[in-house]
Amino acid sequence: MTKEQPMNATFTRRLFLRAGGASTALVALAAAGLLKPTRVLAAEWQRDAFTANTFAGALQAHGASASAESRDIVFSAPDIAENGAQVVIDIASNLPGSQTIAVFAEKNPMPLAASVRFANGALPQLRIPLKLAETMRVRAVVKTADGKTWHAQKEIRVTLGGCAG
Repeated sequence: MTKEQPMNATFTRRLFLRAGGASTALVALAAAGLLKPTRVLAAEWQRDAFTANTFAGALQAHGASASAESRDIVFSAPDIAENGAQVVIDIASNLPGSQTIAVFAEKNPMPLAASVRFANGALPQLRIPLKLAETMRVRAVVKTADGKTWHAQKEIRVTLGGCAG
């Protein structure tokens, strides 16, 4: 930096060069087909299931209202959550051909909390934090490659609600 150049002019030049380099790299990746934002933007999401405001409605919109209970779904969650603002649950599926795991919180304002699709060969397990409004059942629903739906559920007692207060 010379005495004639103010300090912010050097900073502005560096920022401009970094931004230009990053833009060039992104354009090159997109042109090579390595960066495909359309796959993410075109991804399906279940609007009806995620916006349902009843437990039965969310299950029906997700296609899981006739699921059968399974011991092959490992559901780990605390029996008592002192604070419903963050209740961490672990779910793993030992069912062959597991494709999706969806998590429903029965008494939350919007019961479908998460739905995760697994690629072929991926280990179907997840750990997610939930906000629970009050004591309720939390249900994990697994869809398998043969089109069947299975579930496991657990009641979690909440001493301090996370959604409403």
